[in-house]
Amino acid sequence: MYAYMSQPKHQLDTFKAWAGKSSDISYYLNSHHIDFSEWTLAGIARPIRVTATSSSGIAKSRGIETEDSITLTVQWENLNDKTLGCAIYTSSWVAPKSDVHSQQRFFYMGSRGEINVDQAHRGCTVAMDDSPFASVNPLFMKYTPTNGMFAGQGSYGVKSFENFIDACRKVNCGQAKPGDYDDGSIATVHTTMQGTAILEAGRRSLDADGRPMDIMYENESAEEPIGIRPHEF
Repeated sequence: MYAYMSQPKHQLDTFKAWAGKSSDISYYLNSHHIDFSEWTLAGIARPIRVTATSSSGIAKSRGIETEDSITLTVQWENLNDKTLGCAIYTSSWVAPKSDVHSQQRFFYMGSRGEINVDQAHRGCTVAMDDSPFASVNPLFMKYTPTNGMFAGQGSYGVKSFENFIDACRKVNCGQAKPGDYDDGSIATVHTTMQGTAILEAGRRSLDADGRPMDIMYENESAEEPIGIRPHEF
C-alpha cells in the first residue's frame, strides 16, 4: 500500500509557530491515511515496525527547523497467520500550488485485487480477480439543492458530524457508554492508539537516523500498543 498527501509550501508560513517544534508534517498529514489503515484493518492486522526517512532544505531555508517531507514504511502483521504486509505513507508541505490545496492519493494492492484513489479529484477505481474493473466515484458532498432545499444530509461532509452528535446524545441520555463506540463506528481514543504509535515510532526513527522502531504488544494477539523500542538487528 502507498499513500501520499501534500500541501503547498506557503503552509510553512501558516504553521511556522509550531512546525518542527510541537509537531511535524507526518503528524499533520500522514495521520489521515494511517488512521484510515487502522480503521480498515481493525481485528485483521496490527503495525509492528516503523522506519522513517525524510527530505529537507526548503523549510530550513525559511528559518524553520523541520523536515520538508517524511516517509514512513510500516510493517503490518496479519493476526490470524502472522503473514506480513507493507505500507508506505508520505507527506509533504513543500509542494507547488496546483488545482487543489491538498494532493491526496492512495494505492492498495491486496491478495485478490487493488484499489486506486485520487481523493483530490474524487476518483476511485477498483480491480479484482473475480470482478470486472470498476470506476467508482463516491458522493463526497451534494452541493446542489433539491426543490430549493439543502440535500446533502447523506453525504460524507455532513454524515460524519451527524454520527458524532448522535453518539454524544446517546451517551448523555444514558442510552450508551463511550466504550460502546470503540468498535470503529466513530473515531475514539481507543480506535486511534495504533495510529498514534505509528506516528511516534516514525518520529523516534527519524531522530535515531532512520533506525527501525518496533511497536510492542502484550501478547501475540493483542491489538493495543504498550510501547515502542528500537529494533535489534
